[in-house]
Amino acid sequence: MNDWRYVMFIEKTKMYNRMTRAVVERHVDNLKNLDSQGHLELGGVFKGYPGVAGMYILKAESYEEAEELCKMEPLVVEGYATYKLKALQVANKDNNYLL
Repeated sequence: MNDWRYVMFIEKTKMYNRMTRAVVERHVDNLKNLDSQGHLELGGVFKGYPGVAGMYILKAESYEEAEELCKMEPLVVEGYATYKLKALQVANKDNNYLL
């Protein structure tokens, strides 16, 4: 059984510190939408990692679908952030930790 998740690292641009409350609200609306559609497994903010704002762990049928979800993130669309997307194969007791 192949169980994949897609990790979106959100990286700050020079515009990041100019975000307004309205931008943050659009970002949160996107999180709520991803969650309601079953795509958001986990999301959060990083502290102490210069240049990296946070990350999402996405559930998607493919890398390409996950990338489309990343491209819809308002922080990315509006130029406040860029992203890096990595595929993560889940290791757990159900798949004997990939042994």
